[in-house]
Amino acid sequence: MDLQSRLDTPVMQEHANSEAPVKRPFNLLRWYAFVSLAIILSVAVGLGLISSRFVINESVERDALLTAQFIQSIASAEVRHVSIPNVRTMGELLDPRLDQSFPEVTPQARRDARGEFLDHIAHLPDMLLANIYAPDRTVIWSSNPALVGRMIESDEDLDHAFENKVRVSASYHDVDQARAEQKFITPPEHLFIENYIPLFDADGENVTAMVEIYKEPRDLISRIESGLLMIWLAVAVGAALVYGGLYWLMYRANRHLQQQQKRLINNETFVALGEMSSAVAHSLRNPLASIRSSAELAQEIEEGPAQKNIGDIISQVDRMSHWVRQLLQSLRPLNDEAQAVELERVLQDSVQAFALQLKRHGVEVRIDALGSTQVLSQPVLLGQILNSLIANALEAMSEGGALRIELIHQNRKTLTLRLCDSGKGMSEEQQRMAFKPFYTTKQGGLGVGLVLVKRIMERFGGSVRLSSREGKGTCVQLTFRVAREPLQG
Repeated sequence: MDLQSRLDTPVMQEHANSEAPVKRPFNLLRWYAFVSLAIILSVAVGLGLISSRFVINESVERDALLTAQFIQSIASAEVRHVSIPNVRTMGELLDPRLDQSFPEVTPQARRDARGEFLDHIAHLPDMLLANIYAPDRTVIWSSNPALVGRMIESDEDLDHAFENKVRVSASYHDVDQARAEQKFITPPEHLFIENYIPLFDADGENVTAMVEIYKEPRDLISRIESGLLMIWLAVAVGAALVYGGLYWLMYRANRHLQQQQKRLINNETFVALGEMSSAVAHSLRNPLASIRSSAELAQEIEEGPAQKNIGDIISQVDRMSHWVRQLLQSLRPLNDEAQAVELERVLQDSVQAFALQLKRHGVEVRIDALGSTQVLSQPVLLGQILNSLIANALEAMSEGGALRIELIHQNRKTLTLRLCDSGKGMSEEQQRMAFKPFYTTKQGGLGVGLVLVKRIMERFGGSVRLSSREGKGTCVQLTFRVAREPLQG
């Protein structure tokens, strides 16, 4: 292989690797949102359709039953009204082709009964069309005269009503032009109902005529539409509530899992760093101690120009020792149990410890009265938190300023304390990185101060937030769990 090939191969491999597709991590919340939405919508639509169909069918069936009862009652009443013997029924008298078959019924009585019955049929409310069929499927009377005498074939509902001697109902939204009997004088506007009502002979065994009624009950349709609207509204609201509730639970669970995962990763990282830092500290302490001892000895012997260099050696060794101690302290496990600590006392001790530095830097301190409120923490660790934040504030106000420590919220469960300085502030990038381990903008800093503050606050059930504007200062908000209510004086 020549030199050019050797040079090109790694570059080509790196280019190929850079173009390889990156597999995205599994997003539990997104998949749950899509899948649960699809399932809930499917169930909701299914329930809505089933409920709608049930309402329509029940309403149509109820209307058909009332219509059938009304027509059969009219038929019996008209027969009795003209004093026709009980051996004949209205169904037998409707077909004019059979007028000669019943000599016991006078022609006048037959015409009167038939006329009264057909007049009632013709004036039924909401009626679009009425047809009466003989057993041979011939139309013997119709509210549309054009249909009289026509034989209807291939009508499954009509055949079913005759063969099974039962009432048959159906609902339609459009006129079927292929059906010969659907010849409306006034076409329907919306939903219309078709009813087949059988009329029997005196024995009640044979169907002698079939009454077909087409109706468009506007009041019933209005009620059906109102019912369907309520059904679909309830389905939509129910589906939205179910989806919202489940999504909220999954969102909380997903956040909790992410926090647990992040905490687990952080713990594993801190354990690994702790082991590494312990090994490094063990390896550095003795050499650093030897270097410092040797430098101090040389400083006592040497009186010439090397004094400054020896002093630099000692200061750098002290700084490295301070780094090692700070690193070990930030990475050690926080297994101490929470105690009730008087916040104002620890705060005053911390401010007093920095009194000389605050005065030297020209920083004015204003502190709100906290009373005897006790929070859950550890005295030493709480002092470490406040010391770290005050030190950061001093670093930001090298030319003087004001440090405000104020109580912004307190109830039976939590207390929120805010420390604000008027220093140089932080950029957005610095704010995002503030709680990352080993990130610092200080000259000679290690970048574990705020990390330790966050760990200690979260260890005892609290939280820390940071907000800042460049040139305007920085505020750190500490939220503690209250140990007990303040003591009454």
